[in-house]
Order: sequence, then C-alpha cells, then structure tokens
Amino acid sequence: MTTPTPSVNRLRPRRSCLAVPGSNPRFLEKAQGLPADQVFLDLEDACAPLAKEGARHHIVDALNNGDWSGKTRVVRVNDWTTHWTYRDVITVVEGAGPNLDCIMLPKVQDAQQVVALDLLLTQIEKTMGFEVGKIGIEAQIENAKGLVNIDEIAAASPRLETLIFGPADFMASINMKTLVVGQQPPGYPADAYHYILMRILMAARTHDLQAIDGPFLQIRDVDAYREVAGRAAALGFDGKWVLHPGQVDAANEVFSPSQEDYDHAELILDAYDWCTSEEGGKKGSAMLGDEMIDEASRKMALVIAGKGRAAGMQRTSKFEAPEA
Repeated sequence: MTTPTPSVNRLRPRRSCLAVPGSNPRFLEKAQGLPADQVFLDLEDACAPLAKEGARHHIVDALNNGDWSGKTRVVRVNDWTTHWTYRDVITVVEGAGPNLDCIMLPKVQDAQQVVALDLLLTQIEKTMGFEVGKIGIEAQIENAKGLVNIDEIAAASPRLETLIFGPADFMASINMKTLVVGQQPPGYPADAYHYILMRILMAARTHDLQAIDGPFLQIRDVDAYREVAGRAAALGFDGKWVLHPGQVDAANEVFSPSQEDYDHAELILDAYDWCTSEEGGKKGSAMLGDEMIDEASRKMALVIAGKGRAAGMQRTSKFEAPEA
C-alpha cells in the first residue's frame, strides 16, 4: 500500500452519483451535461460480457476527451471473483489515469480485495509516471460477508474514499423476500435496511470516509426515490446513486440542507466564534435567540454548513453581535 499525497481531496461532493454504461458512447456523452456531483462509468453490471472489452476503450476515450467539469470521475470495474478485473484496471488507469478520480470496486467481501486493488494501482502509477496515491477507491458492500467485515474493509487502504451500499445483490445474499430493490419487504413492520445502513455509516465515519446509498430501480417514480433517499439522508449519508437523469435533481436536493437549516448553521458558527472571543467575553456558551449554543452545537452546525457550502449554497442571513 501507499500513502496518498497530502493534496488529494478525499471528501468530494457526492450527493448524486450517476451510473453510466461504459458500453454506450451516447450515454457517456450525455452524462457530461447532467448536474450530477459524481459520474461512474460502469464496466460491471451495466455491460454485457461481450461488450466489456470495447467498453474499456469507450471509457478511456470519454475520460480523456470529454468535459467532466465539476464532476468526480469514477470507473466501476468488475469484482475480483471474475477474470475481467485486472484488465479493467490496467486498461482504464494506464489509458486515462490523469483524468480519473477513483476506481469503484464492487462486491467487496474482505480487506485483502481492497489491498490488492491498492497495490495494482500503485504499480500502474509508478510504471506510467503518474502521481502515486492520487486515484481513490470506492468499496461497494453487496453481501453479508462484506458487511460483517466492514471495519477491516474501511481500514484497508488510505486510498479509500467511500463505502457504498449495493442493495440488490445484498438483498439476494440474505434471501430477503422482495423483488423491488430499495423498498421495504412485505410482512416486516420496521425498516429492514436500518441496521445495514447504520453499520455502513458507522464504519465510514470511524475512518473518515463518505457513505453512499445505492440505487432505486423504479426510475420513473421520483417521489418514491425521494422517500428512500430521505431515509439515508436523515441518518447522515452523503449521497445516493442515480440511474436516470430524472433522479439527479431529487438527489441533489435531498442530500443538501434546506436554506433555513443552512442559514441557521452558519449563524450558530458565527455566534459561537463571537461568544468565545475576547470581544464576546470568552464564554463557552451563549444564546442565539431563544437557543443556547455551545461546542456541541458548533460541531453539529459544521456538518450542515459543510454540506451547504459543498452544494454551493449562499447565505441569506447575517450574524449581528448583541449590544453590550
């Protein structure tokens, strides 16, 4: 393994993570104009076996010659149990490494699978003269074994940026009684995904990683997408996959704070800075209107303000210090 250079940004905006089949040049071109935070060009499930080799070259061409301004550029390779993985990585990274932000590894079951990808990336970067450690890794958790081993997976490489929930394969791996990906199985009165999502979130936060929810396959039901995305956003997830352009705006909205919450968070930060200053009396807590704020309030406000800033939100209110 290798330690990334300090300049690498591991916390990129990922409210909306758009899946694009690597075998479809038209979709690869269209994706460049959509307002998704992240685009991942897919060599796995979205590509038929006979199309995978050609898709690698389509992806290299799109990364090198397309306009991906403002987007995190990711390629999902095939998982290590297949015979495609090593060639996916070598072709894509050698061909377009400087224009690639991350490799997404699906169906991760143990830490050694992440370590193997880290090692391969390092060898390619050194051979090609690329910046060593620049390309990140996203690990997709898609079965029971991966979830059980998630703490070791999350600590496996300094390249890791995100942990991703892959619901369809996961549901199949535990024999969940439903055919609708992402929706609650019939007959279970509570949230069947709560433990899974929280387990991924805890591992991610322990290791300063982002947590991303997987796809919702009923692509024309945007209201249902919002509901499912809202569940993950309420827990603290950073974003969700989108499979259709119609889901992009919904994801960006759901995983951004409301204007009211963003303004309030910024006011808390300003008020806390003031009350702890010499001018504000060096106090550890203070009142903001009818609300008492302290160090814990500041930490919570930092989360909301950070999400708002990452989304490009602008303040509509200004802090005014109370008169003496």
